Amino acid sequence: MAERPLVKICGLARREDALAADRAGADYLGVVLSAGFRRSVEPARASALVEGTRALKVAVLVDEHPDAAEAAALALGAAVLQLHGDEEPSLLAALKERGPWALWRAVRARSLDDIRRTVERYHGVADGILVEGGEGALGVGGARLELDADRVRDLLPEGLDFVLAGGLDADTVAEAVRRFEPDVVDVSSGVERERGAKDHALVEAFVLAARGALAGGASRRAPAGGR
Repeated sequence: MAERPLVKICGLARREDALAADRAGADYLGVVLSAGFRRSVEPARASALVEGTRALKVAVLVDEHPDAAEAAALALGAAVLQLHGDEEPSLLAALKERGPWALWRAVRARSLDDIRRTVERYHGVADGILVEGGEGALGVGGARLELDADRVRDLLPEGLDFVLAGGLDADTVAEAVRRFEPDVVDVSSGVERERGAKDHALVEAFVLAARGALAGGASRRAPAGGR
């Protein structure tokens, strides 16, 4: 069983950054494959961006038609499709039939009800729920999740990956891991020196801080086993 939490470095747009994140031990490499965002990558460039990396690939998508989502995921070699738009559960069900990938549904949670509604709506079709604070926008950087950690965990059933994102960096991730005990932590802007360019030292520091947060302690959540 993999050590928790797993680590995802997202918003990768440069090959040198993907290689650095992989060397640092990231478990997932995330690439925004929908157009129009500040870290968007054309699907045609996706394969070259991550070529030679061993980490699992995450295709970040927003309101794509199933055909376009499938094509982008195949171009990246994605193990996970991370969906941030207004996708209907039927779209997730269709995508699940098209490939061996897992599906993560994102929610910007201003309240516990936001998480509850997302879990209820996508139960049975999503393999994981990515939770971040309610402010911000995709490609800009999400807000830190400020909700009660125990109540957040209670809303996320066992067998569903809990991905924690928003406002994390090397200085804050350990505390967030101890509070929320997620299966995966996700960072983008928190390891950048400028938008779209990762700071390789910060990437390494983030991975080390996340992995060390629960050293010697047991998580109360049973891992979903998405890796």
